[in-house]
Amino acid sequence: MITTRHVATVPSAVTTPSAANLRRVVVLGATSGIALEVQRQLARLGCELLLVARSPQRLAIVQSDLLARGAKQVRTLAADLAAIEYHAGVFDFVRRSFPDYGTVLLAYGMMHDQKESEASVDVLLEELHVNYVSATAILTLFAGDLEQRRDGCIAAITSVAGDRGRRSNYVYGSAKGALSLFLQGLRSRLHPAGVKVITIKPGPTQTPMTDHLPSAARFADPELVARDIMRALERGSPDVLYTPRIWGYVMTAVEHIPESIFKRLSF
Repeated sequence: MITTRHVATVPSAVTTPSAANLRRVVVLGATSGIALEVQRQLARLGCELLLVARSPQRLAIVQSDLLARGAKQVRTLAADLAAIEYHAGVFDFVRRSFPDYGTVLLAYGMMHDQKESEASVDVLLEELHVNYVSATAILTLFAGDLEQRRDGCIAAITSVAGDRGRRSNYVYGSAKGALSLFLQGLRSRLHPAGVKVITIKPGPTQTPMTDHLPSAARFADPELVARDIMRALERGSPDVLYTPRIWGYVMTAVEHIPESIFKRLSF
């Protein structure tokens, strides 16, 4: 359901960021743990933001916080992005109220307990729908617009879990892996138009989505992950960002483990 639309602005003396595409940023899933940290860093640059998330109450809190941190303008739209029937309304609102946006950051997702997904087809389908189907649906709308304008950047948070299917989270991982593959093809499609597509693959990160996991205390600091994402957005590269950086090396090693051995591993 789309429930609220609100805009607030404050005078800003902060210098406009050098990367033109970061002047106006749309964040899909603006109340997720990693998105919150990215938005705080964007606010310090004096960016203009349009935030989309489900809860109008949480959006209002985030809006006030970002304005206090230096954001030039913060618009909000409460909408359930998992519901594809609302995507056209979300996209229409962005085009009307924020027409010269330069970057779209997709930052929402969900992760059920693997055992729940194994026991219930409904739970499995919900996880696949939210993490892959709805994400590709909304990105397709923005991709067409940016392709026509021949400028801009799409960045989407997937996961290192999508690089190889593990018994402990293969449902979540398969959805994120499919999203990464979609982004790879989208990157190829939009390259001739000069539109950047960045696939963001965080390792395990301390967010509300992972708080229930037994080893969550050892996960990466979301502020560190956000700094890596900011550098990628400012540069428009790399095409695929592993964050923290070590996960690029870790997943290269994991991908080279023979299947005959990998299937015996319990992680």
